Amino acid sequence: MSYNLTIKIVIWLYNLVWGIAIPLLRINKRLAEGFEQRTLQHQMTTKADLWIQAASAGESYLAWSLLKNLSPELPIRVLVTSNTSQGLEILKRAIDDTTPNNRGIKVNLAYFPFDKPGIMKKAVKIICPKVMVLLESEIWPGLFIALKNYGCKILIINGRLTSKSLKKYLIWPSFWNTLKPDKILAISENDAKRFGKLFCIDHVEVMQNIKFDRINQTEPETSSINPLKQIFQPDTSFLVLGSIRREEESFVKRIIVDIYQKQPETVIGLFPRHMHRIKYWERALERLAIPWELRSKIKRHVHSGTIILWDTFGELTFAYELAKAAFIGGSLAPLGGQNFLEALTTGVIPVIGPYWENFAWVGREILDQKLVREAADWREVSYILMENMKIQKSRKKVCKTVFKYIKDRQGGKNRACHIINHFLRTAEQNN
Repeated sequence: MSYNLTIKIVIWLYNLVWGIAIPLLRINKRLAEGFEQRTLQHQMTTKADLWIQAASAGESYLAWSLLKNLSPELPIRVLVTSNTSQGLEILKRAIDDTTPNNRGIKVNLAYFPFDKPGIMKKAVKIICPKVMVLLESEIWPGLFIALKNYGCKILIINGRLTSKSLKKYLIWPSFWNTLKPDKILAISENDAKRFGKLFCIDHVEVMQNIKFDRINQTEPETSSINPLKQIFQPDTSFLVLGSIRREEESFVKRIIVDIYQKQPETVIGLFPRHMHRIKYWERALERLAIPWELRSKIKRHVHSGTIILWDTFGELTFAYELAKAAFIGGSLAPLGGQNFLEALTTGVIPVIGPYWENFAWVGREILDQKLVREAADWREVSYILMENMKIQKSRKKVCKTVFKYIKDRQGGKNRACHIINHFLRTAEQNN
């Protein structure tokens, strides 16, 4: 593939910047993991027909769905890569779950190389991919250049592109026009329009988000399996404040004070998003003079009017199953929100703040159907939570409605696998 002089200069500069940055990146604790693989000092695995790049944890779960459902016509070798150790751990579990198999799929795993054009050229030469699948928002110039020069087909699956990112890319639109993928499946019409504008493509297809396919449609069975039942009195007014982030802690403290002034019998389960904030909350609750206990210390029924400061892992879903109301954090400050579907699929109506763009893929229709309540600020969050505590909706009806909402939006993984199979078949025919 040939480039004009200006583009060649930009590629040379991009390569130079990476060359300067890479020695410094070794200082970064996160990037130091797998550094030899990222720089190809430790050579990557042998050839692969299909290369799937999953940036981190969320994309790795999408890759897992693809590996589980892909049915190629001929045996293939697959390489899955990720930028993070968390992503690799998920991909390892995915490989254990999907191999060995009778579909002729052999999977290898590696860290994603740094995007220095020289490194990516070497990586593509080693791997010799026929088809490259990039999940969600993975757009790497060095990788695209190497793949285009090699003749590998490029697919963006479950694609999303924010207006903010598009604005940055469009500083030099003609560059991206030379690197346009062979196929883009975006998760919304707006994402499709943004991809089309970036790559000067008239038509970008829209697909159902694969994340809907990953949601288990199983009604909660709290009567028999929930271990938290033993710490609550029957009919406890239990409220969950879930996945609370540091940036919104001042708002959450106001919610707690407001609720205890108006509904002092409430038991609140307070779940910081990160465990290192437990000490902060211990001090904060002492200053608020509200009774509280660490979850790890509770061996009996909790008294009404107590805050349970959750310092144990793995119990948030169980708490949602018993809660009469729930607020999902990461949404009262511009942090993108946290997963409110986890609460919703237990039959509780979650309350969120105005910042939930990370989950915009779920669709605003979920608000229209009153399956999720959006609040403008902490005062409205507090008001809606207390309203939900008083007016209880049937959990079974909520589950039935949300599962229909999810089912109507499933099928993305099947479509993605169909497209990947088509490109693999075409590549095989052209060889």
